[in-house]
Amino acid sequence: MDFDLRKLRYFVAVAEELHFGRAAARLHIAQPALSRQIRALENELKTPLFVRDRRTTVLTAAGEQLLADARDLLAAAEAVHRRVSAAAEAKPVLTVGFMPGIVVTPAVRALARRRPDAGVRLLRTSWHDQVEVLHDGRVDVSIIRLPADQRGLTVRPLFTEPRVVMVPAGHRLAGKESVSVAELADEHLLQDPDAVPEWRDIALELRKPDRPEVPRIHSVEEKLELVAAGAGISVIPLSTATFYTRPDVLGIPVEDIGPNQVSLAWLATRRSPLIDAFLDAAASLVP
Repeated sequence: MDFDLRKLRYFVAVAEELHFGRAAARLHIAQPALSRQIRALENELKTPLFVRDRRTTVLTAAGEQLLADARDLLAAAEAVHRRVSAAAEAKPVLTVGFMPGIVVTPAVRALARRRPDAGVRLLRTSWHDQVEVLHDGRVDVSIIRLPADQRGLTVRPLFTEPRVVMVPAGHRLAGKESVSVAELADEHLLQDPDAVPEWRDIALELRKPDRPEVPRIHSVEEKLELVAAGAGISVIPLSTATFYTRPDVLGIPVEDIGPNQVSLAWLATRRSPLIDAFLDAAASLVP
């Protein structure tokens, strides 16, 4: 069958909100119209996607499967639209994503020397969207920090760099030249524990049933604000700590935490002379 992308977008909104009223408001359409579109999609698929009553809306098993696939389909469709629009421009343009703390200017200059006919756009990414921007076409190639979901991508290592622990200026460890991960065992980590497996494996708070919830943090600035306020610690790459220097937060080298891997990533299915030219130019980023 041919999927109607509009119906898929409507379905994803309802599936994420699990509330028809909120989904309708998010989509800026009337709730009865949204309900009709979802019923039409269920009829086309010949299966219910939601179980709903006056109080609750929940996904069926078929709905959960469609949600898992629909996000990828919508991202792919958006990527095609962006690439077609870019191809229609008079001057070829490469859009490059980069993570905080990474200076891409040397690579951009090197690309300009190789391809003076092409333009470059830059998009700063985050831990949450550094891969997403590749799949939905917002960028053509991205400089990412591992770990990341590498499915559907070609990933080429660039360089590694040390990581430091960020603590408030008045912290008990402030002033030390370096610390061991064991000295951080009773701290609250303001990030996914899997990003720092050395800490995860010995962390005291992970052995407690009431571990404090880690808020969703969207930027380095937010993370450092929380560190400065004494809400916890964070382990970040050295270049990021250097770029975001501030007097109320200190970075301390951690002796036994592995380095951060910086890599280039692009869609495995993409073939582009501009991407190839940037891959060569990116060699200038290696310290």
